[in-house]
Amino acid sequence: MNQDFLLSSYSYKLPQSLIAQTPAVPRDSSRLLIVDSRFDSTHGTFHDLSNWLQSGDLLVLNNTRVIPARLYGQKTTGSQVEILLIEERIDNCWLALVKPGKRFTIGAKISFDLVGDRQPPDNFQLQATVIAREEQTGGRILQFELPQGKSLWQFLEYYGQLPLPPYITNEDAPYERYQTVYAAQPGAIAAPTAGLHFTPELLAKLQQKGIEQTYITLHVGIGTFRPVEVEEITSHGMHQEWIEVSPETVAKIRETKAKGGRVIAVGTTATRALEGACKEAQSDTIAAFRGKTDLFIYPGYQWQVVDGLITNFHLPGSSLLMLVSAMIGRKRLLSLYQEAIALNYRFYSFGDAMLILPEAKKY
Repeated sequence: MNQDFLLSSYSYKLPQSLIAQTPAVPRDSSRLLIVDSRFDSTHGTFHDLSNWLQSGDLLVLNNTRVIPARLYGQKTTGSQVEILLIEERIDNCWLALVKPGKRFTIGAKISFDLVGDRQPPDNFQLQATVIAREEQTGGRILQFELPQGKSLWQFLEYYGQLPLPPYITNEDAPYERYQTVYAAQPGAIAAPTAGLHFTPELLAKLQQKGIEQTYITLHVGIGTFRPVEVEEITSHGMHQEWIEVSPETVAKIRETKAKGGRVIAVGTTATRALEGACKEAQSDTIAAFRGKTDLFIYPGYQWQVVDGLITNFHLPGSSLLMLVSAMIGRKRLLSLYQEAIALNYRFYSFGDAMLILPEAKKY
């Protein structure tokens, strides 16, 4: 079998010390590994990104906003529980991942804890009942008990916390930095981390050089970070995530390509949204789309929209690592990861970044 289709082919060893526990300060002072040809790589700093992009290029950024999706509470028995909201359903029901799972039996009732000294209107106490189990995710459907005419969104600021990834164990990690400076559309349970490196000043500098910017929305959910658990990756099923690619963004992309410019996706989520819009709209060119996609990109994928990519360094065996491998080749990517490790690059959500230019795809 083709080694690119085996989960075991996407393994690498990372020293624990290289898992970034706090973000770079300022945001754009993170390191940047630039990949621009078959054999070459260059090392720089993110605030100098404009040195490697060209006037006429288009950056596509994901403007999703991370919601305070992690809630803590206790059952009526007094046992402590934790939930991670995944997706809103109808009638104040939500799909959630739960800990510990064995305590979330059908009919179990949970009362949730307030965060710090926050006080909701009328001293409201948030409660929910487990009404079903979802087999695909192993999660639970929770029915929230809310005042007439209210939704859970109105109470998350009092009861929820931003859900930092489990590999960020530093209790002093700055929650407020787990959000891009252009986050606008609430709905994600994880940040589109390639975008964390941008500052308003850098975005303005890029604009002044003629490097345009546009936005899509992909609400990062379980599909992005759910581990691949099958050895033959072609049989892995991606959980659907909500995307929106607007007509305005489509027009900018078409204009860019017509003028010979390059479409650079900021992050794997922006990549998946653009390519997913083509798939879901059943088009071989970019098309506006608003809905869900389960697109899984791995080596052998035929690119429709994206020319280049800005991305962070991803976990071994993850679907994100496979997506980047589809752009420049698995062996080459793992070689670049070893180079980054040798040079003490910082990995994962608060870590450093990689810029893959279109020329790098010609492997």
